[in-house]
Amino acid sequence: MSVLVASDLDRTLIYSAAALGLDMPDAQAPRLLCVETYEGRPLSYMTETAAGLLAELVRTSVFVPTTTRTVEQYRRIRLPGPGSRFAICANGGQLLVNGEPDADWNQRVRTTLGDQCAPLEEVRAHLSATADPAWLLKERVAEELFAYLVVERELLPQEYVKELTQWAEPRGWTVSLQGRKIYAVPKPLTKSAAVAEIRNRTGADEVLAAGDSLLDTDLLLAADRAWRPGHGELADAGWTAPQVTVVEETGVAAGEAIVRALGERSSVTWARARSQVIRAVSRGRD
Repeated sequence: MSVLVASDLDRTLIYSAAALGLDMPDAQAPRLLCVETYEGRPLSYMTETAAGLLAELVRTSVFVPTTTRTVEQYRRIRLPGPGSRFAICANGGQLLVNGEPDADWNQRVRTTLGDQCAPLEEVRAHLSATADPAWLLKERVAEELFAYLVVERELLPQEYVKELTQWAEPRGWTVSLQGRKIYAVPKPLTKSAAVAEIRNRTGADEVLAAGDSLLDTDLLLAADRAWRPGHGELADAGWTAPQVTVVEETGVAAGEAIVRALGERSSVTWARARSQVIRAVSRGRD
């Protein structure tokens, strides 16, 4: 029996300095491991304890980093443990196999988006026309699949995301606000679809998942068991589901709690499978 573990990265397993949430006295803060650098500077971290737990999880399960990041952005990350055979980038638009994009999967995704959603160019034009330079920092397109804005969160009008969501909905797109980024993503572009593809390829018996944002909702709902942190977009909305466990911790401590829970569940499943094999062998000898 094999376990597939699909986890979001940013603000679920790894954290920027601004998202660490170290609200304890400095002398009690956990030791941190840098897992990403950008332009020669440290960018993302895990606790050292979480890093050790993740290294073990990678060895005992089909661990699949699952992110909205582009392939280029994902490749900056150096997670502990052996490299994962599979990774999901661009919110499911890119499926990496041994570090390289699967061209057939990407083409299947693009065909689906072309059939079911308004074109990216229309969405980009709307974002450009409605974003105010007073709070807009950057406008970006990811893998020619979706778009996002980087904004000054303090200056962003409260009604902007709601109005953008109402505009995008009938066009087959969804909107998510994560930190300083406003994502506009086609509805069929999902992490869960890519995870289902990997499950088919590996024959995994159980899927575990973790995530913190609206774009992770489909991933968490599709898993057999899932976890989310006590912070983030889903926490702000009070969202949960029967198979979803909410960890009490926030910030980088939540990342440690989540990877520990994933590892414990994976170990239970592995032990059960081992026991079944032993019993089957014993019956064969009898």
